[in-house]
Amino acid sequence: MASAVSVVLLASPRPLHRWAPGLLAHPAPRARLPLLLVPGPRETSRVRLIAAPPRASNQNNNDDDNSDAVEAPDRLVAAVAYLYPFLDGVHHGRFLLAQFPLFSTLLSPLAPAARLFRSSPLTPFLLFLTLYFAVVRNQQSFSRFVRFNAMQAVALDVLLIFPDLLAQSFAPSTGGGIGFELFQSLESTVFLFLLVCLVYGGGACLLGKTPRLPIVADAAERQITKFTSSV
Repeated sequence: MASAVSVVLLASPRPLHRWAPGLLAHPAPRARLPLLLVPGPRETSRVRLIAAPPRASNQNNNDDDNSDAVEAPDRLVAAVAYLYPFLDGVHHGRFLLAQFPLFSTLLSPLAPAARLFRSSPLTPFLLFLTLYFAVVRNQQSFSRFVRFNAMQAVALDVLLIFPDLLAQSFAPSTGGGIGFELFQSLESTVFLFLLVCLVYGGGACLLGKTPRLPIVADAAERQITKFTSSV
């Protein structure tokens, strides 16, 4: 047994590369880039900056943000909606209109609409129902642009309840004193706020832009989103 093992050990071994050429074969030399071509950390950051930034999705954008997408009838209807809260609260400007006749001259084109608005005690209430149920909640007939602006006008008119209650409860009986001056300032402030909302809201709608009025914009957005998701 030992002699057989010695004969095997003394025998000239066959080249191993015949049996396992892959084990002894020299690996192919890898192509090495010069050091100047290997991007460093600064170059890597530059390469990342060169890549085009991802484009924001426009799925959440309203079509009313693009002035070209808003049709002329929608602009007109949305602008007219802001006349409702102004005509409903125009009586708050009686002191300001008396002191500055220029305001009366500028607002004289709205006199026929104001007389029609005050022609019946039911007119403001009927207009409220029309704007809310026939426009705001009517997704089949009106676009989101019109419904959002109509909802802002409705919400703005609802806010007039508070100055109306203050005027009826704390209106001074005499025409002098600090109480009367405060009351006059409050009335003029409410009127100027309504006038600014009319000019800004109506002008933006005529240009095809979406106005966002203070206090009422978020509430109007929530209501429109609620009505849209419920359908």
